[in-house]
Amino acid sequence: MATCLVTGGAGFLGSHLCDELISRGHRVICVDNLETGSLANIEHIRDPERFIHLNVDIIDPYFVDEPVDFVYHLASPASPIDYLRLPLHTLKVGSYGTHHTLGLAKAKRARFLIASTSEVYGDPLEHPQSESYWGHVNPIGPRGVYDEAKRYAEALTMAYHRQQGVDTAIVRIFNTYGSRMRPHDGRAIPTFLRQALGGRPITVFGDGSQTRSFCYVSDLIRGIIGLAESGYHDPVNIGNPDEFTLLELAETVRELTSADSEIIYEALPTDDPKQRRPNIALAQKLLDWSPEVTLREGLQRTIEDSGVEVLIGGGPR
Repeated sequence: MATCLVTGGAGFLGSHLCDELISRGHRVICVDNLETGSLANIEHIRDPERFIHLNVDIIDPYFVDEPVDFVYHLASPASPIDYLRLPLHTLKVGSYGTHHTLGLAKAKRARFLIASTSEVYGDPLEHPQSESYWGHVNPIGPRGVYDEAKRYAEALTMAYHRQQGVDTAIVRIFNTYGSRMRPHDGRAIPTFLRQALGGRPITVFGDGSQTRSFCYVSDLIRGIIGLAESGYHDPVNIGNPDEFTLLELAETVRELTSADSEIIYEALPTDDPKQRRPNIALAQKLLDWSPEVTLREGLQRTIEDSGVEVLIGGGPR
């Protein structure tokens, strides 16, 4: 039984990672200050011998007084609403928080995996995006606090690997969705579902022609654990290469929820990427990983997990 430390373990992705690690027989130390995470995401885990939660802000030095085999560093504000509200904290988590967590992994001789993001590619000039692409990022734009925090965190991770000999991995996560996303976190799928299930207009930014690739959370978690256990050090894209426009997503949500919601259009946010699609050839070769859940299937699961009853042809209630 390995002991796995998960920063951000009470967040959307972190809580699903904790669940899967426990289901595989591991012990989990969840480190989360609950700034954007929630106790509701981990309250179902009732095994004090296999799971503990430490309410710690990782921008300050921290330590755990026991052996650790794997460190999964997922902590960071990740939605636009959060990192625009917490720009300095986002930068500090990417810098100080990553530095402190790498130091812990070094002290424990643990395998360290950092959750980076497709946002390091910015508004990409290469499509689809492969790991060799260096990105097209506006470092001083409003999204720059998140993009540059993750780019710096990647550089720091590789510096610890090269100079300090820490066993590191970098996963670049593309758009992911599933249960436990906050309805008001500002990302497309929870926003569209909240609006449709509430019988309200669905808000699409721009003309809806910008594209995204959406990966269901169980597929992503499987890829993250596979990478952590691989021994590979350079960045690896994990995401679903099926590409959809935001308008196609809105129409699919409206169909699956049987909502009568009107689609309305608002101005495109500053530096919003026009396209996003992962090249997953490396993950397929290295990890034998590919996503298994289609967008329609994943959306249906997410709707069912929301607990909102959907009336066929009659809209939600």
